[in-house]
Amino acid sequence: MNVGIIDYGSGNIRSVSKSFERAAFELGSKLKINVIRSAQELKNMDRIVLPGVGAFADCIKGIKNINSLYKTLNDMVLGKSVPFLGICVGMQLLANYSNEHGRHNGFGWIEGEVVPIIRKDNDIKIPHMGWNSIEILKKHQIFENIKNGEDFYFVHSYNFNSKNKDYIYSETRYGGYITAVVIKNNIIGTQFHPEKSQIFGIQFIKNFLEWIP
Repeated sequence: MNVGIIDYGSGNIRSVSKSFERAAFELGSKLKINVIRSAQELKNMDRIVLPGVGAFADCIKGIKNINSLYKTLNDMVLGKSVPFLGICVGMQLLANYSNEHGRHNGFGWIEGEVVPIIRKDNDIKIPHMGWNSIEILKKHQIFENIKNGEDFYFVHSYNFNSKNKDYIYSETRYGGYITAVVIKNNIIGTQFHPEKSQIFGIQFIKNFLEWIP
């Protein structure tokens, strides 16, 4: 089975790929972790991972600048129901649009918008950077062997505001409620960085690798 981590110039690829390699090793599986940079490579993947750091607009531009990648991504995930994981900005790209430095269209795979974190508490700092516990709202295979209240690592200034709360499977508290995990059919998005979240981050990745939508 081939797992494709899309490299579209967003950075953090090495950290993500190493974490997936470790998770695959711990599972004792024959999963092959691939860093891919073209639509042709993407067509051969059985699972797809979209990392993302930086500005929303730069990330969506980076994807669309690679010939046929955006179309193939839609064909694979929406057409063929290939399991998909979006990380950080990779999750935010699932929304209809983002309000980060203007209005920018996203994939529109999960109905919602990306909005600034509201500073309700003067003690919180923006960007939200560091460890926060997550609240698991709904049972799902992605949370197997992860207890409610475990800590994960976040780095972000914007929040995924889903219009359909049925898609929000986990939240964290940072001034107010922040979406931590969204799930719709074969699509998972996580605001935290599993590749930076040590033991429970690796468990999260292992769960994704074994997940059957």
